[in-house]
Amino acid sequence: MNLKLNVPVSLMRNTVLALLAVMLFAGCTTHRDTPQRSNAKAFYEEDEYIMYALSAEQYEEYGAASSIYMTLYKRSGKSEYLYRSLQIEHKMGAYDTVLERAQSNLEENPDDETLMRFEIFALLGKKEYEAAKTEALVLVERTKKPQDYLIVSEIYIKQKHYDTALKYLERAYAINYDEVILDKMSIVLYVNLGRKSEAISHLETHSRLHGCSAIICNRLAGFYSEQNDLEGMLSTYLRLHEIDPFKKEYGEAVVKIYNYQKDYPKLMVFLEKSHVDDRMLLQLYINNKSYEKAAVLAAELYEKEGDVAYLGQYAIFTYESAEDKNDPKMLQQVMDAFRTVLQQSRDALYYNYLGYLMIDHDLDIDEGIGYVKKALEIEPDSPYYKDSLGWGYYKQGKCVEAFKLIKQVEKELGNDDEEVKGHLDAIKKCLKRMK
Repeated sequence: MNLKLNVPVSLMRNTVLALLAVMLFAGCTTHRDTPQRSNAKAFYEEDEYIMYALSAEQYEEYGAASSIYMTLYKRSGKSEYLYRSLQIEHKMGAYDTVLERAQSNLEENPDDETLMRFEIFALLGKKEYEAAKTEALVLVERTKKPQDYLIVSEIYIKQKHYDTALKYLERAYAINYDEVILDKMSIVLYVNLGRKSEAISHLETHSRLHGCSAIICNRLAGFYSEQNDLEGMLSTYLRLHEIDPFKKEYGEAVVKIYNYQKDYPKLMVFLEKSHVDDRMLLQLYINNKSYEKAAVLAAELYEKEGDVAYLGQYAIFTYESAEDKNDPKMLQQVMDAFRTVLQQSRDALYYNYLGYLMIDHDLDIDEGIGYVKKALEIEPDSPYYKDSLGWGYYKQGKCVEAFKLIKQVEKELGNDDEEVKGHLDAIKKCLKRMK
């Protein structure tokens, strides 16, 4: 059981001083009959003692810190000092000390709910579950507070009375629909009682009525994952991504599920909205032949990462998506981009693309052939680069050399490639004219 024993109270007057604040303590009573204002200075050295106590805590001198807080309590009568001392003693596992002090002070202040909780926690620490349960049931009947229902439920969980524990959790949840309490309910239902569908149903209902917080959605994701329910996981991770779009793992989970389902249209839409993985989005654009979008995204990736491979892709897709492929301005822009790439990269693809562009559009056939030859130096067996060189020879009027190359290409690629067929037909006509 995770015991949190903080107190929602401020101790320092006019200074930055806040002792730990927690769900379990709803208010502070004073030791004396006449209540003291918590922020009023009770004695001259009070601030100095507080600083000593905090310093002792900082250096993990917890025994000394607890002793100083008890001194503060005795001299000021402020219960928050007593609570802090008890909290430290509980943290150190000094359950007998906590129990003795809590019970001793309860004799003087029998209605102090915080002291009653400390007494229960000490009994739990000593594994005296029946005694703890007796006190906890008295407390919850008096307060009807969610935190006290939680304490009772935790005791029943310790005793493996899960059905009874669930009843107290349900009462706590009904007060303010606290998601932390619902999370505990779902674990008891799913893990301890095996009522898995009911656990998921409770979480989904809360999600619809009160929103799917990180706590609720993460629990749902865990349950759906354990059941291998991909649709449930997808729905939940999409909600988690909306809650926290900057948490990478949520977006990555959505991407993995869409990928596994091969639902590429939805994956593309998600990536366009989230930009979880722009590299994957670029590849999807390419696969989908959305070259205009690919060009824009490649340019953005180049600006962001400085990788010239993206500039090369920008050049390719700018040309491929152009409505007028003879537009001089566009062609110059594309060639300039390729030349920039080739200053930093010896990639055969870009040498060939630039060379073929210059050959096919009669911009500078000789220079274009030079680029294609560089591509063939890197990848001498590429039929595509041989086709580019053959087309360059054809443009130079060297039809015999062109024919030899294009026949090799046809043999390697077959006669189904439309571009190769077009080149072959043009070269054959050139040979006939020569004859």
